[in-house]
Amino acid sequence: MEVSSILLAGQTPLRLMAVHAHPDDESSKGAATMARYVREGVEVLVATCTGGERGSILNPAMDRPDVLADIANIRAAEMDRAREILGVSQAWLGFVDSGLPEGDPLPDLPEGCFALVPTEEAAAPLVALIRSFRPHVITTYDEKGGYPHPDHIKTHDVSVVAFDAAGDPERYPGTGDPWQPSKLYFHMTFTRARLMAIHEALLTRGAESPYAEWLENWDDKEDNSTRVTTRVPCADWFETRDQALIAHATQVDPLGRWFSIPLDLQREIWPTEDYELVRSLVDSPIPEDDLFAGLRESVSA
Repeated sequence: MEVSSILLAGQTPLRLMAVHAHPDDESSKGAATMARYVREGVEVLVATCTGGERGSILNPAMDRPDVLADIANIRAAEMDRAREILGVSQAWLGFVDSGLPEGDPLPDLPEGCFALVPTEEAAAPLVALIRSFRPHVITTYDEKGGYPHPDHIKTHDVSVVAFDAAGDPERYPGTGDPWQPSKLYFHMTFTRARLMAIHEALLTRGAESPYAEWLENWDDKEDNSTRVTTRVPCADWFETRDQALIAHATQVDPLGRWFSIPLDLQREIWPTEDYELVRSLVDSPIPEDDLFAGLRESVSA
């Protein structure tokens, strides 16, 4: 696919910030979108809220005591490799992973973790980063975090507060000159419509679907398919997305279901990554096929 520059002569580069909870989240949600925009000249910054210190080792090949003992440093190195693959910049917001509580009843969250930091306080470093980087567009998770991990929900809360506060000179004094992003999106990665389309395409080809049990137990009340406003064509970067995801070796089993669906089928059946536009200060008629719709001709420093 030939990539044409999105920039006009003398125009300021467009800037995209993706706010995520842990290292590896940036590679499983919106990675192909970011890779596409980087190749088109957009400046892309991933803001990672925590270091993933309490994450489990999900790749059996990496499930060793020495890895667990040094998990924070290893996950930072994995993030560096994924960042290089995607071509993005990346910044740590410095919070501590909350872990995913399990059990009945659920245990208390650990003291000092990201999820327990008051939202207004936790938004401060993100406001400072927004004011420094000056993104035109921000992406993050929906109000349920995409899935109910406490750090994902906190990331949503912090991102919404920071989006609204960054342009207000009365809020967060001392964190830089105000900057108001123009658009805020939520990832709509795992919609029933997308999973069903891929599932049925696999069955039609006589292949096994990794989504069968997931779809069988799907709660229709949880489906976000109707919330999608924006579908970004990025099929040519699905391989780059997968390479970045595999770079997170502690978190991703390269033999797992993430990689069991042929890329050619994915490109044919669902060649986009999908989003919900939830804030916009520009005119961008829905549906969209571009996170920068309404901005390309008007961006200025």
